[in-house]
Amino acid sequence: MPAERIYCDYAGLHTLDSIVRVREIFGQSAVTIVSQEFHNQRAIFIAEHRGIDAIGFNAPEVDAYYSFQTKCRELIARASMLLDLFVFRREPKHLGEKVVIPA
Repeated sequence: MPAERIYCDYAGLHTLDSIVRVREIFGQSAVTIVSQEFHNQRAIFIAEHRGIDAIGFNAPEVDAYYSFQTKCRELIARASMLLDLFVFRREPKHLGEKVVIPA
């Protein structure tokens, strides 16, 4: 992948925000997410819920020292995601300015 085709979302403070920004700010209907597998699973779920075609590229997992803490945090993050999507129907607080990505 050429470096000029990689765009970082510096204003995505939450996974839901980043996924919404894919369409609203970056003007894309498909995205490749690069993160750890546990995060990619959550991000792809949100993307599919929002009608965005997403695939994940799994980065190496965290080491064993941080693994337990990360798994506990992820359980909370997944519960929060479900509440945001299906109960509160949360939207990002700040979207930011549009970023033009050439075809």
